Amino acid sequence: MSYQDINAATINRWIKEEDWEWGRAISHEEYIKALNGDWDVKLTPVKFVPHEWFGNFKDKKLLGLASGGGQQIPIFTALGAECTVLDYSDEQLENEKIVAERENYKVNIVKADMTKALPFEDESFDIIFHPVSNCYIESVEPVFKECYRILKKGGILLCGLGTEINYLVDENEEQIVFSMPFNPLKNEEHREFLEKLDCGYQFSHTLSEQLGGQLKAGFILTNIEDDTNGAGRLHEMNIPAYIMTRAIK
Repeated sequence: MSYQDINAATINRWIKEEDWEWGRAISHEEYIKALNGDWDVKLTPVKFVPHEWFGNFKDKKLLGLASGGGQQIPIFTALGAECTVLDYSDEQLENEKIVAERENYKVNIVKADMTKALPFEDESFDIIFHPVSNCYIESVEPVFKECYRILKKGGILLCGLGTEINYLVDENEEQIVFSMPFNPLKNEEHREFLEKLDCGYQFSHTLSEQLGGQLKAGFILTNIEDDTNGAGRLHEMNIPAYIMTRAIK
């Protein structure tokens, strides 16, 4: 199996056996609140995305990139967007289907690997919503290039991005133990650490790769916000381990 297939299988298992937080679909009551204008979504673990980062949703074509789970896409649909969701986890996509059928709306559900060329025409979307997920892929810059290609001129790219600090520390987040880059495909110690914690295959990415990658693709960065892990020692010490970004084409 490829590492991408292993990660998809791992996430499927987290959802079925461990009630994974990011695979927990919204309730009917939350959907109704969104219909009435009461809503919030996350790109990173703790902070909500500022509403002004989105603009108007009405009749906008929105792609949830690696954004399955029935959490954000139902809200964007309730707010008037025409939504497509792409994910590589069957369980994440099943949750999208379940919520769409329950609330009687249409969503375009696509199973695809974001490390490959995205299966969309040039300039297909007005908004791409890309929560924390590129930690599960080895190379991120090609994803930003594909996002630029499929966004319309003036389109918005919203990303949740992990920083290297998550991969420097030990299990208890007390000591710096790993050198960078963190890559379990090339470093046996990294792979064994992830296997012990049942974390699938994860990879560190520098700000040069993630912010610079967006700039090299042609995007203009307009907003950046720090965020923490939401739990653990780094979070308790208020040490940012994530960033969310807004960029336009």
